[in-house]
Formats: sequence, C-alpha cells, structure tokens
Amino acid sequence: MINLFDTIRNTLVPIHKEGYVFVVIFFVVSLILGYFAEPLFWIGLVLTLWCAYFFRDPERVVPQDDDLVISPADGRVSHVALVVPPAELDLGIEPMLRISVFMNVFDCHINRAPVRGQVTRIEFREGQFVNAELDKASSDNERNGLVIDTPHGRVGVVQIAGLVARRIVCWVKPNEPVSAGERFGLIRFGSRLDVFVPAGGQARVVVGQRAVGGETVLAEFGSAKGPTIGRRA
Repeated sequence: MINLFDTIRNTLVPIHKEGYVFVVIFFVVSLILGYFAEPLFWIGLVLTLWCAYFFRDPERVVPQDDDLVISPADGRVSHVALVVPPAELDLGIEPMLRISVFMNVFDCHINRAPVRGQVTRIEFREGQFVNAELDKASSDNERNGLVIDTPHGRVGVVQIAGLVARRIVCWVKPNEPVSAGERFGLIRFGSRLDVFVPAGGQARVVVGQRAVGGETVLAEFGSAKGPTIGRRA
C-alpha cells in the first residue's frame, strides 16, 4: 500500500499556484456550458484537464556547476547562433551565442534561471505577438529580459511572448540572487526563451533537440571540445 501511495504521489505533478484561478475558471465554464448541452461539459472538462497540465510544476534535478548553462524551460531548441543581444539588456553590440528554446502549449511553462548569479537588470518591452518560433520574434515580440551576473560574465535571459501567449510573469527583482534551476517566472500560453551566453561558452545542444528545463545543459564554459554537432538518427 505504501509503494502504491508513493507511485501515485510521484506520478501526480503539482500545479503552480499561478494556475489555480485558470483551472477553476475553466471548470466553472464547463459546468455552465454543460447545463445547456451535456457534450459541452465534457469538452470543457478536457480543456480543464489540459489547463491543469499546462500549469504543472514538476521538480527537476539541476546540475550544480558554474561552468554549465542550463535550459530555462521545457521545449525544442529552435535557434543556436551568434546574435547581437537586445539593446535594452546593455550587453554590448558584439554578437553573443544565443540559444532559443520554443515552448508549445503542451510544454511545462515554468521558467528557471539557467545559471547561478545575481540579477542586475530587468527590462520589459511591449511588442507584437507573432509566432515565437520565427527569428524576428526576438526583436519584434513583447518580451521581458533579465541580466544575471555570473562568474563567467553577464548572461542574458529573455522571456518572449508568442502567437497565443499574452502574459509574461517574472517573480524575481533586480539585485536578487538566483540559483541555477530556480523558478523565476512563466509565460501564458506558448512562447520562447532566449539565453545569451558570454564569450567562452560553447553550445551543447543543436537545433531540433528537446530540452528539459532545469536539467538539459545548453552551453558549457571551460571546455576545449568546441561546439556540439548533431544529426538525426
């Protein structure tokens, strides 16, 4: 019986408190619609379960190594390239390694700090809501950028709204310390995160790879191996 209880507890992922109100709203609307037509209740119930799934907040095993840059979100690596960072981050005009992780509506949307350090800057910019997978989303879309001062220099993290996402949430404040893998925000509902890695960092993922927030290593410092090369198999 104890083993069964542990299995159930480990299978059921908790919902982040930010999602409680949405789950309740979805369920109440389902009841109202079901009053008029029973099939609408079942459709609403499915959407309610999806909403609870969307706001899931699983625990992650985070590598504790200052030489590693960890994925800030679950999703697909959509871009790995040298790009000039957004001007509002004040990271200079030289290209930096940018690794982008795109989250669809079925990915866990809790955002986690990719590195240990101190948040020195937070800048919000209004913008458009085009498909977050497009490269121009980095400059055109509504976004919220953080700069984290680390032992290897300043790392930029940008939360980018998407085609469906209309709300960026950030819980940390300037001058606060963060740990690698620490939860710092979320985006509703489908979006992207860009990580700008300072000189010396080498990519450890390739475009198309699935990343797990708080666990997958995006980049590494202090390695002479060079960038990672991948192939489909």
